[in-house]
Amino acid sequence: MGAAVGEGSGSAAVDAQGDAKPARGGKIAAAAVNQASVWNIANLLTMLRLLLVPAFVALMLADGGYDPAWRSLAWAAFAIAMITDLFDGHLARTYNLVTDFGKIADPIADKAIMGAALICLSALGDLPWWVTGVILGRELGITLLRFLVIRYGVIPASRGGKLKTLTQGVAVGMYVLALTGWLATLRWWVMAAAVVLTVVTGLDYVKQAIVLRRRGIAERKAALEEKEA
Repeated sequence: MGAAVGEGSGSAAVDAQGDAKPARGGKIAAAAVNQASVWNIANLLTMLRLLLVPAFVALMLADGGYDPAWRSLAWAAFAIAMITDLFDGHLARTYNLVTDFGKIADPIADKAIMGAALICLSALGDLPWWVTGVILGRELGITLLRFLVIRYGVIPASRGGKLKTLTQGVAVGMYVLALTGWLATLRWWVMAAAVVLTVVTGLDYVKQAIVLRRRGIAERKAALEEKEA
């Protein structure tokens, strides 16, 4: 902060006429600063979610996977992962902490914890495999679809998609807990709602992708015809 000019502060050097010139290595220093910004609070929360995945699986399957105490601890890990998912993206956008790492790691962390929970539940016989297949198939399919149409634009997250994510989290969390009685019945209905929202929002994203692709092709064609004219 208080370093003199020309002492390697990376800001600028002054020539004989007193004009400021970029200091040697200034670009390298700037790049280093940008690289260091990867270690921000939003990315740290994303890393925490990634670390919680193996911890969740270990807790979920401990002692055969049916001990209520271990299942409660697994639920706590799952809940923390879901809560941090709500905050890291908001923090990144609000405080300009968006990084390439975050763009890649955030969706991976989301799908990793949800996928781990669904697979564990199905492996333990608590949840039908077709439910796990529908949810994971939809999530992976839409992610692939986003990459396929990225050249034409970005498919924005819809309110239905956000509601789907919330409903999935609540439903899976209820299944992770060793619930009995009317709560066990309630969780079945919540999961049913999550599956319906998963399918409906998935079809909506497919529709958006088709419209986006057609619009992009039409705009490129129009631009090409205008250039040739």
